[in-house]
Amino acid sequence: MTREVEVLKGTTTVGVVCKDGVILGTDTRATMGSYVASKNAKKVYKITDRLGMTIAGGVAVAQRVVEILKVNARLYELEKGRPMPVKSAANLVSGILFGNREAGAPLPMQAIVGGYDETGPHIFNLDPYGSLLEEKMISTGSGSPFAYGVLEAMYKENKPTKDMLPVVVKAVDSAMKRDTASGDSFDVAVISAEGWKELTPAEKESLLKLG
Repeated sequence: MTREVEVLKGTTTVGVVCKDGVILGTDTRATMGSYVASKNAKKVYKITDRLGMTIAGGVAVAQRVVEILKVNARLYELEKGRPMPVKSAANLVSGILFGNREAGAPLPMQAIVGGYDETGPHIFNLDPYGSLLEEKMISTGSGSPFAYGVLEAMYKENKPTKDMLPVVVKAVDSAMKRDTASGDSFDVAVISAEGWKELTPAEKESLLKLG
């Protein structure tokens, strides 16, 4: 007998692959049904200088998975003498999610794992059951239909991050305006060969005007 599980997806996250790196963007609203629990929830996390992860769904569960990934990425670097590849990080998260599915209680979360390694920029989409797909652009959460409306029209492969930043911001902003479970503000991080960079409030405001 298959056990049904309610997956909470009140958020908007976006990930895109660019010529020189990846961009991860999220809104900052955390909801409990119709109640806005927080206006400043963190949903994009730095794992290492070249690796990041976004979360959608159960916050406590997702934050625990983030911490497990951080510890293992650091151990990998100490043991191997090189950063953890993006696919290895995604496989680790997939294993955690799949393991809970086998236990009969899928974790109520969805994630995007993205980063830059020796093979270039990559992003991976993970669902609560551990399914793993590499994509060029991804959006998750309740606001994803609105974000995809922008991404499908404006995203282009092999463009530099500076050209795709306004597209990611516009995609998240579009979802924030139309999805009640997404909103308040947004965070954007760029991961490239130079490392991790999170946009400042001034930079985000400037990109909004471009949109």
